[in-house]
Amino acid sequence: MAKPYWLGEEKGRAWLLLALLIVLMLVETKLAVMLNDQSGEMTSALAAKDGGRFWKSVRMCLFVLAFAVPVYAFYYYMRDLFANQWRRWLTGRFLDGYLKGRRYYELGSSSEIDNPDQRISEDINTFTGRSINFLLIFLGSVMQLVAFSAVLWSISHLLVGVLAVYATFGTVIALWIFGTPLIHLNFWQLRREADFRFSLMRVRENAESIAFYRGEAQERVHIDSKLDKVIQNYGRLIKRQRSLNFFQRTFSQLTLVLPGVILADGVLSGELEVGRAIQAAGAFTAVLGAVGVIVDNFESLSRFVAGIGRLEALSELVLPGAAPDTAAADGQHPRIQRHPAGQLALESLTLHPPQSERVLIKELSLVLKPGDALLITGDSGCGKSSLLRAIAGLWHTGSGAIHHPPLEEFFFLPQQPYLQHGTLRSQLIYPSAQSDLSDEQLLAILEQVHLPQLAERVGGLEAVQDWEKLLSVGEQQRLAFGRVLVHAPRIVILDEATSALDSGNEASLYGRLRDSGATLISIAHRPAVLRHHTHVLHLMGEGAWELHEAGGFRFDGASDEAGEAAGSAGKPPPARPARETAIVT
Repeated sequence: MAKPYWLGEEKGRAWLLLALLIVLMLVETKLAVMLNDQSGEMTSALAAKDGGRFWKSVRMCLFVLAFAVPVYAFYYYMRDLFANQWRRWLTGRFLDGYLKGRRYYELGSSSEIDNPDQRISEDINTFTGRSINFLLIFLGSVMQLVAFSAVLWSISHLLVGVLAVYATFGTVIALWIFGTPLIHLNFWQLRREADFRFSLMRVRENAESIAFYRGEAQERVHIDSKLDKVIQNYGRLIKRQRSLNFFQRTFSQLTLVLPGVILADGVLSGELEVGRAIQAAGAFTAVLGAVGVIVDNFESLSRFVAGIGRLEALSELVLPGAAPDTAAADGQHPRIQRHPAGQLALESLTLHPPQSERVLIKELSLVLKPGDALLITGDSGCGKSSLLRAIAGLWHTGSGAIHHPPLEEFFFLPQQPYLQHGTLRSQLIYPSAQSDLSDEQLLAILEQVHLPQLAERVGGLEAVQDWEKLLSVGEQQRLAFGRVLVHAPRIVILDEATSALDSGNEASLYGRLRDSGATLISIAHRPAVLRHHTHVLHLMGEGAWELHEAGGFRFDGASDEAGEAAGSAGKPPPARPARETAIVT
């Protein structure tokens, strides 16, 4: 995950910022050594009752501090700026893979990974911020080790040996006893927190439905179950951290005693100045902090490693070259083939739900010419919406082939339109970001979909509102029809797109679509929509289907015998003459 940033198109800026941080760190380390020396010098001056020596050391300390404070502040500013820029680049890379090829839909409809939104928004931030932080901590530790080891070695060789053994022992204990359990618990804590947050988000997104159902008690039970998992896992985590904190505190506090014990004889015998002992103690603490960096940061490192595991799992699915082949992932089913063509045609299409053996549709073949209109009906769960997903390229599990114009020439109208946060203009031209249509043309389109006063009522095309709350479902569906008129696609797919409209609005809007010459594919259950279609595809379940002339179909299941084709598992439909409006095989 890190390599492309350091070796790709951003490598110049990345290495320049890292070099600047290293320079600042070197300066900061040098200034820290100078302050440690002056601290020892002041102590020795006081012990010797040498006023001139003492005040000279004070002036030197103030001089060093005048440089140390701004260097310290600028160093941390540049560190955070670096992490922020890396986060922006890496988040953009993940978003490219997440949104490309509608990968977000595949992840949302499968159980491959949980909470991809949290991994992109939070785990990337943690990864970049802590990567920079730990990189600089380790580099700084090396610099401290080199700088203060020389000071320590010049005072006491024995102190250096004790320090090496002590730091090695502490690091091994931390890794051996606390390593794997803390990483595992932090991994699950991140997941439990994400699940808890998602349960609250679902209440917010479905607030009206829950309020109508008066489902607060049921939602509370569900939320409490997620919260209980958060609390239980965190309880286990803090028990481990309690033991780690006990070990870390003992490890660090013993350093207050060790240098004094080892150097006591030299100071008491007069061979070593008190100031030199203070200087050695400071150097001992600095070197121990450098070699014991893993022990001191073990809790943060365990959370960091847990976050990397979650981010790595997402990267394997969305980053370029890492996404697994869908056909291989489906495993038990071949993949529906897709081929470019001038018109929409289904060739021996057999459709399964993802990761299921159930046959929804078997060996369906038909061709829709420009201007044709196909109505899909059937009982709930027979595969109507599934067929639309396959045509739109969202589902791939099955066999056969779909021949289709470019997907950019399709437009989908769901039963519940999606309204983004933005202006009325952005709602009307969605999913485009810009449109060549003038304000007058957009207002005329609003009139055509029977929303003539909407722009005036909300404050114009640039008004920003919470559209899902402001507009009724019927108004939202009419606004969605306006999107079709803005984009003028060749093929329009409607999934119960007029369910909230009265018969007059429904007839008017269907009439405008038919007049535009677009090919229509609709799911509907109202008999009134039959007159806007040329053919009816009746799905009967278990893969069986029938194709009828729209004029001869009745929603009670009966139809005229003329022009009817039927297909079911193992029974291909009989051949019939081609009509001018559609070719059906």
